[in-house]
Amino acid sequence: MARKAGGLSFVPTTTLTRNWPAVVSVMMGIFSIVTTEILPIGLLTSIGSSFEISEGAAGLMMTLPGILAAISAPVLTAATGRLDRRTMLCALMFVLAVADFLAAAAPNYWVMLFSRFLVGLVIGGFWSIGSGLAARLVSRESVGRATSVIFSAVPLGSVLGVPAGTFIGEAAGWRSAFAAMGLLTFAVLAALLWWMPPLPAIQVTRLGVLRELLRQRTVRLGIAVTALVVTAHFATYTYVTPFLQEVTRTNAVTLFLIAYGVAGVVGNFLSGISPRTFAISGLLIAFATLSLPVAGSSEIGAFALLVLWGIGYGAVPACSQKWFAAAAPNAPEAATVLFTSSFQAMLSAGALLGGLVVDATSTATVMTLGGVVALVMVAVLLLADRRT
Repeated sequence: MARKAGGLSFVPTTTLTRNWPAVVSVMMGIFSIVTTEILPIGLLTSIGSSFEISEGAAGLMMTLPGILAAISAPVLTAATGRLDRRTMLCALMFVLAVADFLAAAAPNYWVMLFSRFLVGLVIGGFWSIGSGLAARLVSRESVGRATSVIFSAVPLGSVLGVPAGTFIGEAAGWRSAFAAMGLLTFAVLAALLWWMPPLPAIQVTRLGVLRELLRQRTVRLGIAVTALVVTAHFATYTYVTPFLQEVTRTNAVTLFLIAYGVAGVVGNFLSGISPRTFAISGLLIAFATLSLPVAGSSEIGAFALLVLWGIGYGAVPACSQKWFAAAAPNAPEAATVLFTSSFQAMLSAGALLGGLVVDATSTATVMTLGGVVALVMVAVLLLADRRT
């Protein structure tokens, strides 16, 4: 039987070995989601050409899932609060596989956008439930490590998912990349069915709980800094492939994205070293994006800046989730809902704003503006730290 501490439920130590595969299964589920969500970044130009739309319009493939995820996170979590969490995770993985295959077969851009609509629903539900499950799967002393393992899926989506998808897209067409993701998602579904133990709901997350959390200053500050840094990142990173093609003029885009992703994995596991890691990550993102228009015409300069960018952003998701978890220790699922909603809402806003700037000006301009927003995030954190 699980024991409780500080409002969280922990499984007995004797189940630790059995449940680590379940932790890895959740990580792979988030990996599939993150890869599917950001896969268009590496295929933006080819997808846009296929449907005869601009790069800014193609950016809607990034915007739509984020909007839906921000809405579905609280709604789905509250509506399904009494269902077994294992059942929910498996159902959402099935929907993601359907979305992947639908994208692969999309006859026009509207069908592609509908598949992205389904992706948004999955993101909101799976992240809100899955990213906060570490406390129910491992012993209390292992929760921090398990959380880092789960969130390593975010940079791994960049280091493995997007470059692999880009490689498949270049070799066999962008539709093949989405078909491959559909097959991988079915494999993850099988892993969840095999490894994940039954997880009956232990605390129903109602919308009133979320409203109560929003009254806390620490929660509101977490939303603000998450909004700023995620907007800065996705307003720029969504269009990094066109930047590398147009400004850097490199033929090794896949290699650059792999380097970024490897750095992101490092950043993820550095996220808990210092309480000020969140501010440092924002500063690295600001430095990289502000410097790219100046030094990004050189392959060496662009490569080095992408590595710094990857380290900075790799720490962001784990830092943000830990912030919300610390602010609401007695309502972990509600805290994760707020994390997911704020993160995904600003992901879509960033991609949308970045697309408007790119269509009106250039990819170099959007890098500069994103860097300024990241600097604002750092300033807000430092000011709040001084007041505290």
